[in-house]
Formats: sequence, C-alpha cells, structure tokens
Amino acid sequence: MNNDQKASHHWNLNAPAWTALTRAGYDIYRDYLNTPAFFGILPKIEGLTGLDIGCGEGHNTRLLAENGAQMKAIDVAEYFIEKARETEMEQPLGIRYEVASATELPFEDASFDFAASFMCLMDIPNPEVALKEAFRVLKPGGFLQFSILHPCFITPHRKNLRDSNGRTYAIEVGDYFRFLDGEIEEWIFGAAPAHLKELYGNFKVPVFNFTLTQWFHAVIDAGFAIEQINEPCPSEETVKKIPYLQDAQVVPYFLHIRCRK
Repeated sequence: MNNDQKASHHWNLNAPAWTALTRAGYDIYRDYLNTPAFFGILPKIEGLTGLDIGCGEGHNTRLLAENGAQMKAIDVAEYFIEKARETEMEQPLGIRYEVASATELPFEDASFDFAASFMCLMDIPNPEVALKEAFRVLKPGGFLQFSILHPCFITPHRKNLRDSNGRTYAIEVGDYFRFLDGEIEEWIFGAAPAHLKELYGNFKVPVFNFTLTQWFHAVIDAGFAIEQINEPCPSEETVKKIPYLQDAQVVPYFLHIRCRK
C-alpha cells in the first residue's frame, strides 16, 4: 500500500466516527476557533464559484454555500461524500459532492473563482501536488485559502506543560525536522465523553509533516502569490465560554494561508 492508498484507506475507516462526533459538537477547536477565524479573513464569496478540497462530511462546504458561493466539493472518503450528499438532499444548497483526490482534481482548467481547504492538505502525502492542482483549476485572479495544523507547534514531539491549576503555560516541541512519512498517529476529540471514546476508539491518521519553509516553498512553486497569513488565537471571551481552548492562547495550533493565482 503506497502513501496515497494509506491516506485514503485510513480516512475511509475514520469517517463514520469522525462524522458522528463532529456532528455531535465535539470538534471544539474547529467550531469555536479554527473555522470562525477562517471565515474571519475570507474575502467576499457571494456569487462566486468555489471548490472545497477535502470536504469531509460537508460541514464547512455548507457554510461556504450559505455565504452565497456556488460550491463543488471533493473528498477521498466515500463515507464522507455519502453523508454530505444525504445532507444536501435534506437541506439543498446546490452543492455537488464527488469522491476524488486533492492531487487529481476531476475539473477542467480555470473552472473556479476560488478554492478552500479546511484541515486537509497536511493529511496527504504530496501537498505540493495538491497545491499545483488547486492552481490549475482556478481562474486567473482566483484565490485558494487553506488551513493546516501549525507546523511549528504541532511537531513529532509535543507536550503540554501545565501549572498546578491545570492551565497550559507552555508547549514543548521537538523533532521539527523529522519527517514522519505516513506514520500513524492515534487520537480522538478530547471533548468527547468517555463512553463515546470507548465506543468509537481512536482515529488513525497518517502524518505527513512539512516544515514552515516547505509549506511556503510549495505554495510559491505552485505559482501562487501569498496575500494573507493568520494564526488563530481564541479571545478571552471565547476561553471563558469554552475553557477547553485555553491552551490555544499559548501557541497557535493552526495556520491559515490565502494565496492568489
């Protein structure tokens, strides 16, 4: 099994539990930090044609459509696409979903005004190829905006350092330059209750980590010009509402990049 097949295989296995847990509201970092920050820097998309790359079960695709974009979306996991299509039938937004790889998009050149990718590109073996594919399907002047785990702070070695009150005061990181090349990392949403963690077990996610330099080179080598960078940090108000997010005030867990063709 090569790395492309490994990524597809594991995301198909992860998809049922991922869908159930995210739809039950246990992806706290997505719902209260990462996605709101992503939309906070997103240009106006009303009336534009857009592509969501690595759409999962369609949560963020639907938000893009609700902001007025005419959306298509792809994912490698058949289960994700099945669930996204079911929701589209129940709550039509005009979204077309397809099973496809980010590294081989089934669309003509210059098909879209913009593309978005939420927490997908760091989970594939060749993100540099996916970036070139995104560039290809965008119209001249179109943009790609994507979010990834922050490569400087989500490293092969990572540990939260907490004080006597349980508050994170530092993040210990290491092995920044060690490439994992598809090593399986097991985890589950920490906010999920114990009985659901036991029911579903851990996600098994192949890791293909890039350094910050490699990410920037990949974006530039694809032909893009970088125009916006964001490192989301939860506000004090948000942390009071969702104390679970306190550690994301210490270092950024996510990196957002917008680049233009």
